[in-house]
Amino acid sequence: MAGYTDNKTKHLQRLKRIEGQVRGLQAMIDDDRYCIDVLTQISAATKALQAVAVGLLDEHIGHCVRDAIEAGGPEAEAKVAEASAAIARLVKS
Repeated sequence: MAGYTDNKTKHLQRLKRIEGQVRGLQAMIDDDRYCIDVLTQISAATKALQAVAVGLLDEHIGHCVRDAIEAGGPEAEAKVAEASAAIARLVKS
């Protein structure tokens, strides 16, 4: 079971709102809207995606990583390394 299963509906709703934001961006470009206005909306969409990513990461650590640590063994080390790599990717973006 995925760590986000309990909040799947919430995540899907947020992603659908973000999809709407991106479609709005496409319309802004199509309508030749002012550059700064487009950039402002891109920033908002980026922050929204980052919020989803942080929520998923939190649930991954709280579910998948925690369960692996409780079970112990090499799988625990692998899950911690996987979570660390995911954090590094988020920090770089």
